[in-house]
Amino acid sequence: MAARTSPTERQKRVGSELHKMRVAAGVSAESVASLLSVDRSKISNMERGLRPISAERLRTWACHCDCSDEPYIEGLTKLAQPECRGWWERYRGALPGGLLDIAELEANADRLRTAHTVHIPGLLQTVEHARAIFGVAVPALPKREFELRMVHRMERQRVLMGEDPPEYHCVIHEAALRMQFGGRAVVRGQLEHLMHMSELSHLTLRVLPVASGAFPGSGQTLVYAEGVVPALDTVQIDSTHGPEFVYGEAQLSKYRDQLEWMERLSLDPGASRTFIHDIARQL
Repeated sequence: MAARTSPTERQKRVGSELHKMRVAAGVSAESVASLLSVDRSKISNMERGLRPISAERLRTWACHCDCSDEPYIEGLTKLAQPECRGWWERYRGALPGGLLDIAELEANADRLRTAHTVHIPGLLQTVEHARAIFGVAVPALPKREFELRMVHRMERQRVLMGEDPPEYHCVIHEAALRMQFGGRAVVRGQLEHLMHMSELSHLTLRVLPVASGAFPGSGQTLVYAEGVVPALDTVQIDSTHGPEFVYGEAQLSKYRDQLEWMERLSLDPGASRTFIHDIARQL
């Protein structure tokens, strides 16, 4: 298997888990290299996500490191060896890799939990709302990239409409609902779309009113993607330089607490739909 030059976040995560597993067991890279009959440098590349690892070798690695957590090993194997090529790969080389990593994260998640304070979640944006957002990029997006981002954004939303969609729990702050991106008509259409989507059985939408007061992580967009086991959860955070992905145990715990805090302050789904409806009527 040839080495990669630019691993995806999924590939980096697999490598990170291999490294963590080996270090926790006190096993040297040389020992694993000998076991797998490869050069020591290839072990380093596997742990950096630069070189793929087969399912058979991954299981051998886990056994050598005395890891007997079968659900974890199975989940890691699926991350390492996806069943098929993801649709986002069509945009490879045309859009920033971080955007493709987000799509792949959503596609691999068993459950998604998000919190947005200024923007409507990308998975719930209308075409008009998305155009308003991409239209104020700094520097301005070239026409071709603008259109590619639009198509990619809309295609991402298919994850919620497939045969086996993940559970999606989102908290949207009142401020995001009142932002008039694109003007009143666009906002009204966006709010009506939110009410429609909130009726899906696998989607739970909660509104965090301004009157609820302070909450942790104010202003930060947060996506918590749950894997097949908690050890494979991932958090994605937006930044001005692109998406950031974190999965350290302490970080995951912090963001779970943050989401639970915001959910406690939020309205229940029924009251949230009424709240959104009332804002739409005011436009």
